[in-house]
Amino acid sequence: MTTSGVVWDGMHMTSGNGSAYIPRRAEIVSVKSLTAREKYFEVRMADGMPLGHVPGQFVEVSVFGVGEAPISVSSSPTKKGASFELCIRNAGNVTGALHRKGPGSLVGIRGPYGRGFPVDELAGRDILFVAGGLGLAPLRSMINYCVDKRPEFGRLALLYGARTPSDLLFTDELDRWQSTPGFDVETTVDLADGAWEGNVGAITRLLDRVDIDTEKAAALVVGPPAMFRFVLKSVLGRGVYESRVYLSLERRMKCGVGKCGHCQVDDVYVCRKGPVFPYTRLRRLEEAI
Repeated sequence: MTTSGVVWDGMHMTSGNGSAYIPRRAEIVSVKSLTAREKYFEVRMADGMPLGHVPGQFVEVSVFGVGEAPISVSSSPTKKGASFELCIRNAGNVTGALHRKGPGSLVGIRGPYGRGFPVDELAGRDILFVAGGLGLAPLRSMINYCVDKRPEFGRLALLYGARTPSDLLFTDELDRWQSTPGFDVETTVDLADGAWEGNVGAITRLLDRVDIDTEKAAALVVGPPAMFRFVLKSVLGRGVYESRVYLSLERRMKCGVGKCGHCQVDDVYVCRKGPVFPYTRLRRLEEAI
């Protein structure tokens, strides 16, 4: 993938102005509440240029006078128009300040950064998406990429788990994906309420409900660290090849350019070599999973 700026270690590492450290001005186009903690933001660069990202990459979002936070891009690069989308959880000073912003507000954007999903290598394969909680936000970019380029992929399947029904993200899109030919969607929650009629329990229990060809399938997994070991055991036990399992360590991001050391896992800076890694790489990093 090529975008404006310079290329560092095979990744886009600048903000389009020749510096990896100076944010570009951007405008919030629209805001929508998804849950009690998460909001959807549509953002457009002030210069009118598209973000130019790969599914799985992230950006640094600045609230002037407050600070910045790394946020995964949740829209596909196939989205029409120059805007892109972010799903942001209110979890700190910067994200809290963002939640108080409305349409027309200005923010800063650095990026996109990191290595995303290998879209070219995944072409022609069945794709199994496994998302836990907020993990659906970065996976949504790749999901919509596959839906928009439907003929280029085999069967699609999404296993999505959340703590409660009210914590489920993008519920309108879950229905749309389910109606897409060749796309199985299964959801589950840890704690049901009186109105919930769906699955309750571990996300791994849903694996046998989806139709994928493990001989040609790839699995993309994003979620809290606690789910990785159980999902890996189930996915590999189902017959998906280790070399075709990809995980995102996006939770570890901070500066985005390998300077602060916050994302270091063993001898790897996740923001530079990830956040998306093949399992065959992560299994050699003791601190990764």
